[in-house]
Amino acid sequence: MLIKNERINICWLRRDLRLDDNNALYHSLIAGLPVLLVFIFDTKILNSLPCKKDKRVAFIHLTLVQINSDLQKHHSSLYVLDDTPMGAFENICTNFNVKEVFANHNYEPYAIERDLKIEQFLNEKDIPFHTFKDQVIFEKSEVMKPGGDPYTIFTPYSKIWKQKFYEEKIKLFPSEKLLSHLFKTNPFHFPSLNEIGFEKAELHVLKLNISGQLISRYAETRNNPAIEGTSFASVHLRFGTVSIRQLAIHADKLNEQWLNELIWREFFMMILFHFPYVVHNNFKRKYDSIKWRNNEKEFELWCKGETGYPIVDAGIHQLNETGWMHNRVRMVVAGFLCKHLLIDWQWGEAYFAEKLLDYELSSNNGNWQWVAGTGCDAAPYFRKNINKSELSNESLMEFSTVVDIVKRFTRQGLIKQVKDTHDKRATLLQITSKGKNLLNKTYKTLARIKPNIAGDLTIKEQETLINLLLRLNNFHTEFFEENYIRKKRKTE
Repeated sequence: MLIKNERINICWLRRDLRLDDNNALYHSLIAGLPVLLVFIFDTKILNSLPCKKDKRVAFIHLTLVQINSDLQKHHSSLYVLDDTPMGAFENICTNFNVKEVFANHNYEPYAIERDLKIEQFLNEKDIPFHTFKDQVIFEKSEVMKPGGDPYTIFTPYSKIWKQKFYEEKIKLFPSEKLLSHLFKTNPFHFPSLNEIGFEKAELHVLKLNISGQLISRYAETRNNPAIEGTSFASVHLRFGTVSIRQLAIHADKLNEQWLNELIWREFFMMILFHFPYVVHNNFKRKYDSIKWRNNEKEFELWCKGETGYPIVDAGIHQLNETGWMHNRVRMVVAGFLCKHLLIDWQWGEAYFAEKLLDYELSSNNGNWQWVAGTGCDAAPYFRKNINKSELSNESLMEFSTVVDIVKRFTRQGLIKQVKDTHDKRATLLQITSKGKNLLNKTYKTLARIKPNIAGDLTIKEQETLINLLLRLNNFHTEFFEENYIRKKRKTE
């Protein structure tokens, strides 16, 4: 039975949760009929999520509440369904007199398959399904090699991307100015989180910061995890609460480095579109036969942030508590898992996919493979992402990484970090004279600096403890290399 006899068009929101500069919404609003906005909580996706306090579901729900409030100011309402996409459109076509459906493109394998099925279903009812480019500047095969093949190296891809960007004037789609064309209705029922099977989650969504002051200094601040030197745009790009077109125009005016980060996102989306096998395999298939150590106990400690390496533990605790991790720290944490513990990158990728609020399949997959050395344009598999110069005493003190980040996210003082690391390494340290000397130095230092004043350490004490941590951890790395990796290479 029809809820309304009035002929309408549908705009299906997915990864574009905003009313401004929305390509599909704009085209639906100029198509000549009133527009009903629809969102589907896809039960196939929701049922696969292990935690009922999923931060992403909570963020989506909160964003939709705001959108619905804005729609009601225009005497309209968001039509929200908790169903499979097919079941949802059966509902929509039963209850409304639909002429056309509008949506924005999605490039992940599941989404492509889903849209093809919905398009077929709608075509059988003589309802056209229109889709538009919205979450990227250039998509699919718009930036290709002269011969028509996709780029697999970022630098030449970015050069052609920028060339096209400057040659083609970026067009905005002012959908926010056309909201008078929305379908007028009393408010529909808006399901609560409990009604869709989830619970309220504590959100730590960092506010989008694209101020001129921050973006202009982005190249200087982006690698410092101890300060808020990044834009926090990743979450908002993931769910489309901000327009990529507006961000790209803004970046072009202020900072090429920030623009490059936006291009990296599109590069990985292009890779996923043309090479969908990367979802479950290495981009470089020759590395599919790598025999990882895959120690389950070590992986568990990594997931808990209990490795004994301060910056790694800090990053994992930040991820587990907030759903976000500084990008530089993501590289360190991922590199530690793959190249120090020798655990398959797919284990880490899956853990990030479960925890990251800004999780995006293409970027998560691409960056993990980049770190592991198995992906396109990746660092060589034998190159470490954690090195002595990067984790030097001077570097750590400059960034205040241990002092600020570790204290905040591991909830352990520096002294406890040294004691824990020392205890884990004690047996190993006693094997060599170098290790014994380091062990004795640790004993003396811990005896001199009282553990009950960890929160009131002097700068000199902080430096001493950090240096000890580095020496303890570097000793473990060197010992492991000499007695495992090098011997293994000799036998191969």
